[in-house]
Amino acid sequence: MKTINLKKYYYPLFVTDTFIEVSDEVAEALLFMRREENNLTHKIWYHKAYYSLDCEDGIENCAFDFTAKSPEEILLEQEEEQLFLATLEHLSEAMNSLTDIQARRIHARYMLGKKLIEIAAEEGVSVSVVQQTVKSGLKRMRNYFEKKKWRE
Repeated sequence: MKTINLKKYYYPLFVTDTFIEVSDEVAEALLFMRREENNLTHKIWYHKAYYSLDCEDGIENCAFDFTAKSPEEILLEQEEEQLFLATLEHLSEAMNSLTDIQARRIHARYMLGKKLIEIAAEEGVSVSVVQQTVKSGLKRMRNYFEKKKWRE
């Protein structure tokens, strides 16, 4: 058992010296926490990162967080990236199954974020024709995914 001063670790809450006995593990954890805080403060001071560009304190704490990722976090990120790339590949294959007009209009609608009125004006057709083409293209893509069983 070790005796610690709470004022040293929790100053705003304890303004007078308050001594308590804690287990060795708790004392070691508090000491480790204190060292980490001092290291972070020193990094901010060294890099002169006292204020963020939006004039708020605290953003620098995240900017100088040099903690290494755990192997589990690295593995999860790699799996997410592989899943994302596989999804893009499946989407590309589904887009290739469409007609040229369907692919062009779906790309303009969902990838470029254009409205149906804008697409119709650019191509010189009515909005209902563009709407029907997009709707049939999406249905065709849905059938393609169901046929390939890529729904996840």
